[in-house]
Amino acid sequence: MCDDKDCCKDQPVGLVRINEPAPEFEAVTTHGVLKLSDFKGKWVVLFSHPADFTPVCTTEFMAFANHQEEFDKRGVQLIGLSIDSVHSHIAWVRSIESLFGVKVKFPVIADLDMKVANAFGLIHPKASTTSAVRAVFVMDPDQLVKAIIYYPLTTGRSIPEIIRLIDALQINAAKKVATPEGWKPGDKVIVPPPATTQAAEERMKATDMEVVDWYFSKKSI
Repeated sequence: MCDDKDCCKDQPVGLVRINEPAPEFEAVTTHGVLKLSDFKGKWVVLFSHPADFTPVCTTEFMAFANHQEEFDKRGVQLIGLSIDSVHSHIAWVRSIESLFGVKVKFPVIADLDMKVANAFGLIHPKASTTSAVRAVFVMDPDQLVKAIIYYPLTTGRSIPEIIRLIDALQINAAKKVATPEGWKPGDKVIVPPPATTQAAEERMKATDMEVVDWYFSKKSI
C-alpha cells in the first residue's frame, strides 16, 4: 500500500488480479437483477464499454452478439457493462437490432452509481472520469480471474482474439499445459519444464514430445 496519500489518487478504485476471486456484485441488468455468483460453474467474460449509442461500442456489441454461438459452445457467459441506465441499455440494444439486424442476447449491467465499475477498477481518470474504459475480464468456473485486457476508449476489441484466449485458457486448465504465441486449437502445446536436474535429464530422452531442450518441449493433444 502506498504511504503517500497523493501518489495513488489517480489509480482505479478496484485492483483485480490474476488468479484471485473476481469481485462479487449484485446489479440491475437488461435481464433483471443478477449476481456474479449466479454464474458460478461457468466461464464468464465480463466486458465494459464507455457508453451506449457510441459507434465503436456499437461495432463491439454487434461482434459479441454475432459470436454468441461460439461463446455458448465453450460454456461462456457474456456480461456487458457501462455506467448507463438500464433504460439506455434497453433502447440501445433495441436500436442495434432495428438498425443492423443483430440481436443482443447477453445481459448488460446498468451501473449508474459506478459500484461495479469501481470494484473492477474500470474508471481511469486519465482516460475519462465519466466513462468506464474498455476492459475484458475472463473468469473460470470458480470465478477466479484468469485474464484481463484493457483497451483505450478509441480502440475497438477483436472478438476472435478473445475467443482464442478462452480456448487457450480452457486447454491450460484442462490439460495442465501452456500455450505458445498465437496458439489455436490443433496446434502443439508447451509442456511445463521439469523442476529437478534428474527430471531435466529424463526430459531430454523423452520420445512422446518434441524436445528442443530440457526447458522447451511441445506436444500434440
